[in-house]
Amino acid sequence: MPAEPIHARHERLFATNRFVYPVISRRSGGLSIGVNLNPDKICNFDCIYCQVDRTVQGLTRFVDLPAMLVELEQTLEAAVSGRLFQHPDFEGVPPSLRRLNDIAFSGDGEPTSHRNFDQVVAASAEVKRRLGLDRVKMVLITNASQFHRPHVQHGLEILDANQGEIWAKLDAGSENYFGKVERTTVKLARILENITQAACQRPLVIQSLFMRIDGESPDDAELTAYCQRLREIVSAGGRLKLVQICTVARRPTETYVQSLSDAEVDRIVEMVRHLTGLNAQPFYGVEFAE
Repeated sequence: MPAEPIHARHERLFATNRFVYPVISRRSGGLSIGVNLNPDKICNFDCIYCQVDRTVQGLTRFVDLPAMLVELEQTLEAAVSGRLFQHPDFEGVPPSLRRLNDIAFSGDGEPTSHRNFDQVVAASAEVKRRLGLDRVKMVLITNASQFHRPHVQHGLEILDANQGEIWAKLDAGSENYFGKVERTTVKLARILENITQAACQRPLVIQSLFMRIDGESPDDAELTAYCQRLREIVSAGGRLKLVQICTVARRPTETYVQSLSDAEVDRIVEMVRHLTGLNAQPFYGVEFAE
């Protein structure tokens, strides 16, 4: 079986770390230092394309903030010094991708569900400042379900002050398709309201993943509804600087989920550009051998 591309491998554990992991990110075009705020694998979404195996218990339940900050500082220092690329997992990374792009709050669940989310962001920003990495972005990869909570809003403001960028997930245009893909009690209306309000405060990146479900690609009615949701966000004053159109690039836990073809991804990108006027970018999938 051929080896999976490096961007398809997003293991949450690196060396002896429990919370911080380096990733070569195709979306950032370089090295991303991930911070896993959900090592317990608990998430308020259960997306059918997620690669996290929730049938296996996480190695730890809580985020030990002091330990996480030590891991973050050591991993950033290894990246900046180049020592990271002496590790067997990273020694083959081409020079063009060795750029330290961001610290990304992501992981095995929804990062904003962490009860001390704003404190974690503030402490991580202080590590970044102490290392003289002011130009390194801080990226929040989120399902946008918690934006209405005061401590999350505070965390977003801290991101704004520290070269922050929010990548908000929107995978559907209709409530029915949203429920089918995300398998959550959260309603699409809540996600759209949260994204709109956040985008009125700062420009957001929309991250959308489309796939084949039992061999069926999303139909034109669903894709048109999705584009209409994007238009509604903009009409309400929301600023969307980029729409990332992705498909499955890491092996999902649900075997009935498959990647779209490159041509299908390109078609959705062109539809978004044509129907919304927004900047859209494709990210293609990976075929996984059985």
